[in-house]
Amino acid sequence: MSDTNAPWLIVGLGNPGPGYAANRHNVGFMVADLLADRIGGSFKRAQKTQAQVLEGRIGAPGPSNRRVVIAKPMSYMNLSGGPVTALRDFYKVPTENIVAVHDELDIDYGTLRLKLGGGDNGHNGLKSMTKAMGCDYHRVRFGIGRPPGRMQVADFVLKDFSSAERKELDYFVDRAADAVECLVIDGLERAQGTYNS
Repeated sequence: MSDTNAPWLIVGLGNPGPGYAANRHNVGFMVADLLADRIGGSFKRAQKTQAQVLEGRIGAPGPSNRRVVIAKPMSYMNLSGGPVTALRDFYKVPTENIVAVHDELDIDYGTLRLKLGGGDNGHNGLKSMTKAMGCDYHRVRFGIGRPPGRMQVADFVLKDFSSAERKELDYFVDRAADAVECLVIDGLERAQGTYNS
């Protein structure tokens, strides 16, 4: 069991810049932004790392209260491993206390799956993280579905959510943020039982 006093590092994966902000590939940033809003803080540039961070606490006062660092790597998706590893080392976060929130092609839109470890399933952000520090971190996988017709995967993930998807996006992002909080406070098994749909 991990040290209950150790902080958790919640990493929303995405690409920096306004041109990417509403892309499917940036749903990790969207969840990170919502978690930051709930804590009531704003991101600041982390010293010596290519990331924006917010330090805070989640959970009710008492034994379930957890210290968290919410991070958005500013390195572009394919190079996420460097900033995440630097933050892990700086904040002394055990690898099993890292949560990557990311888009997942092989899951229907809006569906969540939480897990510890595993492969990267072709996701370049996870690939970079795993190469940098191994695969023993948590993932909150946010389903975006497969591209329609013959659209290339790269084109699909770098497009904004469709107007139909946007009608439910806030709800699904809110649910993903709830899932992250449940994972950190109550553990993986409880979070999976509640949010794996």
